[in-house]
Amino acid sequence: MISFLDLKRVNSTHDAGIRVAIARVIESGWYIVGDEVQAFEEEFAAYCGVRHCIGVANGLDALHLILRAYDIGDGHEVIVPSNTFIATWLAVSHAGALPVPVDPDERTHNIDPAKVEQAITSRTRAIMPVHLYGQCAAMTALKDIAQRHGLRLIEDAAQAHGAQLHGQRAGSLGDAAGFSFYPGKNLGALGDGGAITTNDDALAERLRVLRNYGSKVKYHHEVAGVNSRLDEMQAAILRCKLPHLDAENAARARVALRYLERLQNLPLILPQVMDGAQPVWHLMVVTTKRRAHLQQALTVAGIGHQVHYPIACHRQGAYSAQTWPNLPLAERLQHEVISLPMAPYLSNADVDAVVDVVRSAMQ
Repeated sequence: MISFLDLKRVNSTHDAGIRVAIARVIESGWYIVGDEVQAFEEEFAAYCGVRHCIGVANGLDALHLILRAYDIGDGHEVIVPSNTFIATWLAVSHAGALPVPVDPDERTHNIDPAKVEQAITSRTRAIMPVHLYGQCAAMTALKDIAQRHGLRLIEDAAQAHGAQLHGQRAGSLGDAAGFSFYPGKNLGALGDGGAITTNDDALAERLRVLRNYGSKVKYHHEVAGVNSRLDEMQAAILRCKLPHLDAENAARARVALRYLERLQNLPLILPQVMDGAQPVWHLMVVTTKRRAHLQQALTVAGIGHQVHYPIACHRQGAYSAQTWPNLPLAERLQHEVISLPMAPYLSNADVDAVVDVVRSAMQ
């Protein structure tokens, strides 16, 4: 029996440190936007290589608040991937703007810069690439497009804690980035949490106001803000886990390499790593036209698996009232992608057991 992801096992490595962190917060008597949040913001900003980190309640809020802080809303368009978790699209919708989807590069499943340029109109205000599965999008090309067209470039880095492109970390590759610390992420809290990273001083100041009811000074509300604050307990837990993130990402890379080496010469499309990219392997996603058959084989063998994502965003009920462009790759991927077990604790024997079932099913 190999689970898709065992969070109890992931966090057991940090058990002693987490208990110390929780006790420290309880002893302090301060639970919202205090020393732990400030310390985590400083530490995560330094880790990502940026000047500012603003802790918020979750990853969706992180993206939504970036758009609001840049005054992107009614009548505006934001270019997004056609294949992503719906939070990317919802952030745009919650800001009052229209998500404009484009299909990915088939090799990486990340947004295709060539298609992005074709989708730009006079109403476009931003491009929001997702570093899907833990590999950075083609940010060099996207940055060039954004600069030529005067657009904001906003990273959805929810799956890419620690990922690098040409030696630069996710979170520092665009104008701003939104992170999620959902428990299953590479850097996961024990509840919801999120953060925004940026080198834009004015944006950071505005975000700190927006997340806190639109207030700098208690009971003085300059704008109609929201309540979206990373709490002290989660910040303390994240501080405990952050120093171990690179080692855990390296363990994921070891697992990924073993998969890639042993799943060759099968009717599967394996993930490709682009030049200059250093993924953190949040997910190990393979593609096959025989997905149902593979799912059945994995289930019978007691091996966990998931589909990221089984329904493309434009096919969701939330977006059924709108008319969308032709998105053939998103339509196809929703029927062909399957995620194999991926975690830093997986042994060579665990990976080999998964590989044996996949090879038997696919041959």
